[in-house]
Amino acid sequence: MNIYEIETKLNDSDFQHRLKAISALKDYDPGVAVTLLVSKLHDPEFLVRSFVAMGLGKQKTPESFAALLEIMKFDNTPNVRAEAANSLSLFGTVAASHLVVTFHQDEHWLVRRSILAALVEMNCPYELFEVCNQAVNDEDPNVQESAVDALASLNGTAQEAPALKLLLKLVNASSERLRTKVAYALQEFNLPQALS
Repeated sequence: MNIYEIETKLNDSDFQHRLKAISALKDYDPGVAVTLLVSKLHDPEFLVRSFVAMGLGKQKTPESFAALLEIMKFDNTPNVRAEAANSLSLFGTVAASHLVVTFHQDEHWLVRRSILAALVEMNCPYELFEVCNQAVNDEDPNVQESAVDALASLNGTAQEAPALKLLLKLVNASSERLRTKVAYALQEFNLPQALS
């Protein structure tokens, strides 16, 4: 799709055409792609904004980073904010502190689970432990369980000891599902406290 077709489709009333145009931008130089992606930050269709967030993650420029931060903080749809968090993680450790701040500020379970998963992939043990420490007390059981899974990934890192200590506190949690997750997580730690 040439750039003229993309620009035309980006303004089409049918959001399916806008999605195709956004997907086609992956083949373009960031100087062109990011400008067009940013023009759709406030599209009325949340699926279009999700595609914009995905597209910005593939264009690693300061402008795309800033746009992703804006989406992650201010978009009114949790799916879009979660997608922005995923895309932001593709920038590496420079994004970790922003993800942690958003985790503390955004209480939606989908955003929080996306940030937990992203930090596991990013190999940021300190930031991951910080969010896990809060997440194990989250109101949403899915966030709690994701935190327990994430704590298991801290085995062999600088945060191994605090991660194990936090898991051991959850051995007698009231939720059977959470206790089951804790049992699986403890299997990752070949240490006497975990084995006992």
